[in-house]
Parts: sequence; C-alpha cells; structure tokens
Amino acid sequence: MTITKKVTFIAKKDGVDKMKELLTAMVKPSKAEDGCIFYDIFQCKARPEKFFAVETWRDEAALEGHKASEHYKIYKSSYEQYCEDKYSDELEVLG
Repeated sequence: MTITKKVTFIAKKDGVDKMKELLTAMVKPSKAEDGCIFYDIFQCKARPEKFFAVETWRDEAALEGHKASEHYKIYKSSYEQYCEDKYSDELEVLG
C-alpha cells in the first residue's frame, strides 16, 4: 500500500533562503530512491516562508529507506535552526 504525505514547513523570518536550499537539495536524490513514486517541494507564493514536501512511497519499507539515506540525515540534522514550525499530514488518494 502506498504512503503519501504532505509535510509543511514554516521557516523562520531569517531562515527562508536556507530552508529553500535544504529542501531543494532533497528532491533529486529522493526521486532516485527505490520506492519513490512522487517527491516534490513547493513554496507558497503568497507566504514565501511556507514550504510543502509532497511525497509518495511504494510502502513503509521504502519510506524507512528514505529516512535512512545520507541526504535525509543531512536535512534532519540541519533544518531545525531555520524552521519555526513543521507538521505532517498523511494523505489518502481518492478516485
């Protein structure tokens, strides 16, 4: 069963550029991972401090593999100093 998530990041006022850099660096290597079906980062035009990661993984094992990757470890150890808030929503595909 696939897993689709939307992760919302609210960057600190002085952290927008760094958050954008960190999140953008995740796209290419994440898309290359086994089990990645969809992975993109979006920035809200009306609120540039607000970012969304939308990702779909083949299964729980693929998602866990993503969390064990080197690029994920770099992001995970770096983002908090630039991020004011972060939360996730698991999504269900309809239709």
